[in-house]
Amino acid sequence: QVQLVESGGGLVQPGGSLRLSCAASGFDFSMYAVGWYRQAPGKQRELVARITSDSSIYGESVKGRFTISRDNAKNTVYLQMNSLKPEDTAAYYCHTFFLGNVYWGQGTQVTVSS
Repeated sequence: QVQLVESGGGLVQPGGSLRLSCAASGFDFSMYAVGWYRQAPGKQRELVARITSDSSIYGESVKGRFTISRDNAKNTVYLQMNSLKPEDTAAYYCHTFFLGNVYWGQGTQVTVSS
């Protein structure tokens, strides 16, 4: 059974940093893309970053501030978030697409506020 479990969210001041983790299980993690999405209240879910075996892409609003990485030995994808802004406040979700099915984690809340 495919599972994605996020952790690392919390409250941080503007300009601060957080690192989110997504621990995956139930599939051959190293062969599949994994993405981070976020959803703020009243807004649509949006792509933050996505990583394959050899490349990564970022949403325009986070380019230069966020970095996605993966550790295949640990079946984990990370999202390093620097220079956080209040508009980064959202629930952050891990996502993958495996054998025709979409999987989401339960989400982790990130709040950027002074």
